[in-house]
Amino acid sequence: MKLYYSAGTSALAAHIALVEAGFEPELFEVDIVTRTIDRTGDYLAINPKGYVPLVEIEDGVPLTETVAILDWIDQHTAGHEGAIGMERHRLIEMLAFLSVEVQKPFAFSFFLPGDEAVAMLRSMVEERFVLIAGQMSDRYLLGSRFSVADALLYVTLRWARMIEMPVPERLLAYIADVEARPAVQRALRDEGVMD
Repeated sequence: MKLYYSAGTSALAAHIALVEAGFEPELFEVDIVTRTIDRTGDYLAINPKGYVPLVEIEDGVPLTETVAILDWIDQHTAGHEGAIGMERHRLIEMLAFLSVEVQKPFAFSFFLPGDEAVAMLRSMVEERFVLIAGQMSDRYLLGSRFSVADALLYVTLRWARMIEMPVPERLLAYIADVEARPAVQRALRDEGVMD
């Protein structure tokens, strides 16, 4: 199994989830500006979309898009029956919400010109964090068990911390809890993004 990533991007969620699931992915760092792999290979030859993450699974089959990758990992976690029925629908609902309503606007705010547009996008993300915190009734997003959705929320909260965005107290405690997990520590070390 191979994971194509850029340090600290949303690919970190896939990295964390893979390690949590017991996988030992071979890591390939992608320069997202030049779209090269470890500064030597043409990433576009592997992924014409040009962004990360990409996971090569069974027999080199490529899988892209964070939601699809995290769902695949959930369904293939050793010692864990993947979410089924309404539990799976709730997982995909949360993954889609995080991807579309939190990750994308946040990512755009890093690259769009104009202070007004950046402020609007970041305000939207802050509101989404308040909503998420208000809906959490247990240790993690979907209950007492760490899920692949938690990996994605954690990555976006790292971005918030990086720019000193205020987040609800509930999410500050959540960040500390998630960062204490061995799989998270390992993925952060592997990508060289320890705080």
